[in-house]
Amino acid sequence: MHSDTVPTAAYEIAGRRWVKGAPGFAEAIADAFAQQRRPRCLCQQVETGKGIEMYVARLIDGYIVKRMPNTGSQHATSCLSYEPPAELSGLGGLLGSAISENTATGKTTLKLDFPLTKILGRSRLPSANRHSGSVATEGTKLSLTGLLHYLWDQAELTRWRPSFKSKRSWATVRKHLLQATQHKIASGSELQNVIYIPEVFCVEQRDAINARRLVHWGQALLTQGQKQQLILLIGEVKAIERDRYGYKVVVKHVPDQAFAIDECLYRKLGRCFERELALWGASEVTHMVMISTFSVSAGGMPSIQELSLMPATAQWIPVESAFELQLIDTLVKEGRAFTRGLRYGTFPLQALASAILTDTSASPCPLYVLSQPGSEDDTPQMLPTSPSPWVWHTSYGGMPQLPAKQRPFSSFKEVAQV
Repeated sequence: MHSDTVPTAAYEIAGRRWVKGAPGFAEAIADAFAQQRRPRCLCQQVETGKGIEMYVARLIDGYIVKRMPNTGSQHATSCLSYEPPAELSGLGGLLGSAISENTATGKTTLKLDFPLTKILGRSRLPSANRHSGSVATEGTKLSLTGLLHYLWDQAELTRWRPSFKSKRSWATVRKHLLQATQHKIASGSELQNVIYIPEVFCVEQRDAINARRLVHWGQALLTQGQKQQLILLIGEVKAIERDRYGYKVVVKHVPDQAFAIDECLYRKLGRCFERELALWGASEVTHMVMISTFSVSAGGMPSIQELSLMPATAQWIPVESAFELQLIDTLVKEGRAFTRGLRYGTFPLQALASAILTDTSASPCPLYVLSQPGSEDDTPQMLPTSPSPWVWHTSYGGMPQLPAKQRPFSSFKEVAQV
């Protein structure tokens, strides 16, 4: 009988092997940082000790070993540092331009194509483009959609393991998203300082929760004669509806304060996100995640300036269609291990991998869902030949049989990350 979990990651540091979290490990990586030594991950070559080069970044309360940029696919699929090849998602075209990681400081600079400040009298509406949802991107900057996908990836909410079942709540999602914002710089600001992710609401803690929210929003209060700071919001939508003065978005875990949207934005919302809203409405267990920028009036009322929507499964795994929803639900029910590919708001000619199985063999297996001929999504798509893909042509009938497991799944990160 096997387990889904194995001991944590192993590294080689200055000629000595270390297991993450072992006594003395924290001191070893602190010394590696001071001596500018690069640890090596031993996920692929434990016997020889010749691993994959990593680096040490400094945190407020210690140090952390991180993978070198663009090396995630070199790691074993069971390794905590594994990441599918960038070409299997929309990430590839953004690395080095919209997303730049500094291995000396451990900080990542994000170039955004939307503002985090507002000039009075100007408003910004999402594009009607159905792919990017919020605003069209040329690949050199992150749209709102692209930023949400990036943070979802960084929080590892695109990963699924059998032992995650029943463990991924909004509290877990929020925790990992907040961790993902650390050491990220956007528009000259620390991302964690300009983002609001609602904490789990509790009636008994209502006053304390609201007080913390108002303090956080204080940076965005309207100041006469100055540019107004905007706040980023990531939350789950409960409702989008008319109120007595206009329209509003109700966010789960923020029951005491709705977010106002003007009529133009409301009407354009229905056009831009028709498919996403239909998918959300068709299933009671589907989550609707919203990322937006919002301002706060002098009276403390929040108003959304720009937004994007992302449907997700009951396990908070993003999906774009009912066919993808069926695929992801099947993978979860069958106890498979996989990573979800995300589009990042770009327009790749290459088809997006709906999921990448990591329990099939030493090589991951990308899964593709191709639309029906003649549909609005029927555009020329090139599939990679390596690794060999699994393809579901939805116009040809039901979902084909999934690739079989080649080995029991194990993961370095299974114990700590859900």
